[in-house]
Amino acid sequence: MEDNIFDIAFDLGGTRYTGWVNPSDKLNDYGRPVSYHVVLNDTSFGYLSCNNCKWVVNEELPDRLVQKVGAEIEKHLMMDKKTKKDATQQGG
Repeated sequence: MEDNIFDIAFDLGGTRYTGWVNPSDKLNDYGRPVSYHVVLNDTSFGYLSCNNCKWVVNEELPDRLVQKVGAEIEKHLMMDKKTKKDATQQGG
């Protein structure tokens, strides 16, 4: 879904990465998307998923970068969850 796409940006190893994440419409048992299509610096990074508490991607990429992208997704999910909780508490 287009409304679920969100931007990410971070620095790692002296490189600035910017891009976007498109969560899958299919959800896992915990209500989270089963995978995330990620584009960084105008290049497809691949499809990330969390497997046994570790982020994995369908491409050959440095694990450090994969884990950083996963951490950025987690950060967004936590902020999104907090925003929704705050809106509910305020009657919105």
